[in-house]
Amino acid sequence: MENTDILKTTLGEIVAEDFRRAPIFSEAGLDFCCGGKKTLNQACFEKSVDPGLILARLNELQSVPQAPGQNFNEWPLGFLTDFIVNTHHKYVTKALPDLEAYTAKIADVHGSHHPELKEVASLFRQVAAELRQHMKKEEEVLFPAIKEASVNGSESARNLIASEISRMTGEHEFAGGAMDLINEKTNGYSLPVDACNTYHVTFKLLRQFEDDLHIHVHLENNILFPKSLNL
Repeated sequence: MENTDILKTTLGEIVAEDFRRAPIFSEAGLDFCCGGKKTLNQACFEKSVDPGLILARLNELQSVPQAPGQNFNEWPLGFLTDFIVNTHHKYVTKALPDLEAYTAKIADVHGSHHPELKEVASLFRQVAAELRQHMKKEEEVLFPAIKEASVNGSESARNLIASEISRMTGEHEFAGGAMDLINEKTNGYSLPVDACNTYHVTFKLLRQFEDDLHIHVHLENNILFPKSLNL
């Protein structure tokens, strides 16, 4: 893809084509999941990022062979839904209780000196509640419909897919936006000098959770959902 073309291509499409590009965007603060419908040029302009630097790093990847198995864009949809459940849903289910407890604990202990922690705890409770019902609906309704439509082209399944995806996309934006706000409130998970061990662990886990959510939402918003709507 020529540089002029890639600048006009959406972030989601760029990462869907080659997942190795995801860390380049993440490090530059370019949202390729919930903000994946923005072109590279638009996203760079909004974040005051030099597109030339991004293009240089993307061009460097062209000489590096892509690892087998990373091209999610070529996976059958049923296989992709299973991967999302077994990798990302399981991770989220396991991570939520600890992070709810830890964010609440540091807010109680350090909230008087760091009032942003109370907002972080409140935001994460909302994220947790949203994701629990969101994943349940995907596993019980949307993903089975995608598998059915992939196998037999069922019209009822395709209609269900369209209505569910419309709602799911909005829920992604809520969860992604809340995690962006947590990142902003904590100044990119920067630790103050009086941070205790639990404070350190909480911020490390929050960063890991946000990174996983970006990949999770990218796989759905930019690969699974568009392909499912075209079944």
